Amino acid sequence: MHIHILGICGTFMGGIAAIAKQLGHRVSGCDANVYPPMSTQLEQLGIELKQGYLTEHLKDEPDLVIVGNAMSRGNVMVEYVLDRNIAYTSGPQWLLDNVLKDRWVIAISGTHGKTTTSSMVAWILEYAHMKPGFLIGGVPQNFDCSARLGDAPFFIIEADEYDTAFFDKRSKFVHYRPRTLVINNMEFDHADIFNDLSDIQRQFHHLIRMVPSNGLVLSPKNESAITETLAQGCWTPTEFSVDNEFSKAGWYAEKLIGDGSEFIVYFKDEIQGTVKWNLIGDFNIDNGLMAIAAARHAGVPSHVAIDALAEFINTKRRLELRGEVGKVRVFDDFAHHPTAIAKTLAGVRANVSANGEGDQSCRVIAVLEPRSNTMKSGVHKDTLPASLAQADVVYLFQDEQVQWSVNTLIKECRQPCFVETDIDVLVSHIVNNSQADDTIVVMSNGGFGNIHQKILDQLAKKG
Repeated sequence: MHIHILGICGTFMGGIAAIAKQLGHRVSGCDANVYPPMSTQLEQLGIELKQGYLTEHLKDEPDLVIVGNAMSRGNVMVEYVLDRNIAYTSGPQWLLDNVLKDRWVIAISGTHGKTTTSSMVAWILEYAHMKPGFLIGGVPQNFDCSARLGDAPFFIIEADEYDTAFFDKRSKFVHYRPRTLVINNMEFDHADIFNDLSDIQRQFHHLIRMVPSNGLVLSPKNESAITETLAQGCWTPTEFSVDNEFSKAGWYAEKLIGDGSEFIVYFKDEIQGTVKWNLIGDFNIDNGLMAIAAARHAGVPSHVAIDALAEFINTKRRLELRGEVGKVRVFDDFAHHPTAIAKTLAGVRANVSANGEGDQSCRVIAVLEPRSNTMKSGVHKDTLPASLAQADVVYLFQDEQVQWSVNTLIKECRQPCFVETDIDVLVSHIVNNSQADDTIVVMSNGGFGNIHQKILDQLAKKG
C-alpha cells in the first residue's frame, strides 16, 4: 500500500511511519515543520517527506491516510481527504489493526515516566535477547531508533492518555489492548481535552477493562487516583510497588545511596538484586521497579532485568546532562507538570548532597518554560511555587502564548525568582549570575529556543 501520514514528524507518528515501512509499505508524509532529527531518521528509511499541509501532496492519491491527532477540521488536507472519500484512519487504530492485535503488548501508562519506563522495558527485553518491538515517544539511547517492528511476540508501547484523532476522542491507549499494563501514576493533566481527574480516570478504566484475565496490571499501591480507578472494576491480577507503610508486601526498593543511584530490589520480602546505575531520583527508582516487574511478567528473571538496568542509558531530555563549563552543570529535562518538576529537582538536590556538595555554595538553579497547553492555561499556577521549592534560584520564561502573568509567582516563591520575556536576555541573566558548582536544570516540553546550548556557549565565553 501507499500510506501517507499527516503530522509525520511527531515522535509517535514518525514511529508509525518507520513500522509501516518495515512492513513493506510505501510511506510518505507531511508536517508543518519538517526538520532534524526526525526528518533525517525518516529520510534514511526511504520515507518521502513534504513540507507543509498542501493538497498537492495528495495528488498521487494514497491507498490510506493516517491522520495525526494534531490535525483538526479546517486543515486543508483533512478537508481534501474527507471531500474525496480517501480512506483514512488514526495512528493508534492502524497500529492495532496491523501490529498489536497479534502481539503480547506491554503498555506503559501514567501521567509521568512513560517514556523512561518504556525505554527501560524495551532495553531489558533486548538485553535478554528477546528482540522486542517497540514504539517510544522519545529517543531511547540504548537503541538507534524510537520504533521498530521487532522479531518477538512482545511489543512495548508508551501508552498516552491524550486523544486519538479529530474523529476519535478516546484516549490513544484504548487501542492498544495490553496483556501487561503499567500505570505509573495518575494526576490531572491535559486540561485542553479533560475537564477534571475523573475524566482521565474514566479513560484509564476503559483501558483496564481490556486487559485479559491472564494479563497483569502493575501500579503503585498508595496512589488514591489509581486505587479509585481499579475499584471501578478490574478482572486482571495486580501487583503493586509499595513503601515502608506496607511492609514490603509487593515490589519495594531500599536506597543504598540517597540520590537513588544504588538500591536493593525486593519482591514480597525477597531480595531480587541490587541496581547500580547512572540515573538519580526517587521517580526513576519507581520507574525501574515497574520496568523490572513488567519484564518479569514477560519472562525475564528479575536478576537479568537488574543487570540490564546497570547498562541503561536514559532517554534524551530526561534529566540529560547537556554539558559542563567552569564547574557549572547544565541539565535538560522534559518536566512540565508540578509533580514532575518537584521530583526532578528533588533528585538533583539529592545528587548534589550525595556527592558531598551539599554546602550553600552548591546551588540548584531551576529554569522553567510553562509551555504545555495545561501550563499555558494557568491550571497549575497555584501549585508551581511549591514544586520549585528545592531550587535555590528560579528563572521563568513568559511566552506571549501563556494566558496568565508568570510574574505573579515572584512573590509566591520562597527563593529569588526572576521572569523574562526574551530568551537571550534570560540566558544573559542566568550566566551573569552563575557561579562555580551551580547545577542548572532547564525544564520544558519544547525546544525552549535552544536555551541549553546558549547557556553553555555564554558560560564558555564568560570563562
